[in-house]
Amino acid sequence: MATLTVPSSVPAVAEDCEQLHKAFEGWGTNEKLIISILAHRNAAQARAIRRGYAEAYGKELLRALGDEIHGKFERAVILWTLDPAERDAVLANEEAKKSHPGGRALVEIACARTPAQLFAVKQAYHDRFKRSLEEDVAAHVTGDFRKLLVPLVSAYRYDGPEVNTSLAHSEAKILHEKIHKKAYSDEEIIRILTTRSKAQLLATFNSYKDQFTHAINKDLKADPKDEFLSTLRAIIRCFTCPDRYFEKVIRLALGGMGTDEDDLTRVVTTRAEVDLKLIKEAYQKRNSVPLERAVAKDTTRDYEDIMLALLGAE
Repeated sequence: MATLTVPSSVPAVAEDCEQLHKAFEGWGTNEKLIISILAHRNAAQARAIRRGYAEAYGKELLRALGDEIHGKFERAVILWTLDPAERDAVLANEEAKKSHPGGRALVEIACARTPAQLFAVKQAYHDRFKRSLEEDVAAHVTGDFRKLLVPLVSAYRYDGPEVNTSLAHSEAKILHEKIHKKAYSDEEIIRILTTRSKAQLLATFNSYKDQFTHAINKDLKADPKDEFLSTLRAIIRCFTCPDRYFEKVIRLALGGMGTDEDDLTRVVTTRAEVDLKLIKEAYQKRNSVPLERAVAKDTTRDYEDIMLALLGAE
């Protein structure tokens, strides 16, 4: 499901570090060399390169990269080279401090990662920012979004397959009742979405459809412009069909008057080692165009090159 391509014979860490150091030397930076190495190493290999580079040259690799490259290309390279939990911590910190509501990166981190991965993100957040993720979300997010997002990132869900079918049936009724009354921020909706395991939620959403003849997200489209309802739908889609959720994020990032590089970079860097192949398939099916072609059309130069490399383009 991953699109990341790693050579069958990976050079020694010391050799990768030496080549990266060479890429920084001279009058200009060798961006192609940076991409050829870092965009073709997995998280464990990147971690070893960062450690080896610091030992060999007395400088953190990410700082060296920041001194040599800039803009959206720098952001993509830095995010990709970070350890996955640290990367999510950075993304969560940025999202928590945004002035507008929605919290899509927070939703993705809380709902499209495993409970153990979310726990690792919160540890990385604490180490990097000297505060808890929950603390920052509570400090910067207000109103109904605070009621929803704080418990969402606070949860440590059960991660097993066991399901209580009678509970799924009863909680599907609760969800339908609250949604029918337009009580979208009701504590019962928030409790169910932020505490139940993925398996339990899937059973609840299936029961909802069985009892009321349509999917829960259809009822949550009562006001398509309501950002809170959109966030509730995003939570549900991250659990039920993450590939289609991320396909839509990319589709919207590539559509319109200009490319949203932040959204594109976030999805590509966080899913390249996970399920980006499935997201590519969903994109092709939905848009009748290969994702690589769409990205190449909307991006340029070094940023285009690293996006295509992480997408697994030949």
